[in-house]
Amino acid sequence: MYVEVVDANARLTALTGLLQRDGRIEVAEAAEAFGTAEMTVRRDLDRLVAMGMARRVRGGAISLLMRGEELPFAMRAIERAEAKARIGAAVADVLRDGEAVLLDSGTTSVAVGRALAGRRLTVMALSLHVATVLSAGPAGESVRLLVCGGEARPGELAMVGPIALAGIAALRFDTAVLAPCGLAGGQITAHDLGDAAVKQAMIAASARVVVAADGSKFGQTAMAVVSATDAVDMVITDATAPGDALDALRATGVEVRCA
Repeated sequence: MYVEVVDANARLTALTGLLQRDGRIEVAEAAEAFGTAEMTVRRDLDRLVAMGMARRVRGGAISLLMRGEELPFAMRAIERAEAKARIGAAVADVLRDGEAVLLDSGTTSVAVGRALAGRRLTVMALSLHVATVLSAGPAGESVRLLVCGGEARPGELAMVGPIALAGIAALRFDTAVLAPCGLAGGQITAHDLGDAAVKQAMIAASARVVVAADGSKFGQTAMAVVSATDAVDMVITDATAPGDALDALRATGVEVRCA
């Protein structure tokens, strides 16, 4: 079936979906399905190989991802970028000047970090990706940046482990901004056990918990349970989030905002 996908990133996202669903992509079939040249598909598959998501085989590629495994950071960074930027701006709007903020790892948190440029805030970054964004502003125009210690997860550069947990527990914050991997069945979940423990510590150390998640996170369940959704105060998402899921959150007293 012909599917028109003009944008290269959108085509790469679609190919990733096929790879996750079928475990294999055939170059000729994909070229016909997307109405593009086989050489274009081969270049897209080379990008997936470079990200560690696939291995090239004769005529196509096969998946290297385990079922339910988190996509690489570089792949997630190009997905729903506009929605994440809007969510980041909406999170910035609910933070008051002078707050101490815990900012989670992940691509949505990077978008939040970009939106905080020039704000009078103290922010502890829980990933090196986020710390880099927060430190990029000119001197005197960036937030007061704290960097959490710990072990950096490869690729994600998220801080995990006992040093990270001790650093979070030693401080108290006005707001924690969580970026979960899944929101389903009344639970917040994460793919990585160490990341789930860090998110639990964030909740315990903060007076207010704000979840930043685009609509694709709803209905998704990752391996590690972080908490029940009623442990958070606010969820900021986009218009693609399912209405019934948002109504269920509101029924438990969670404030919901759509960016």
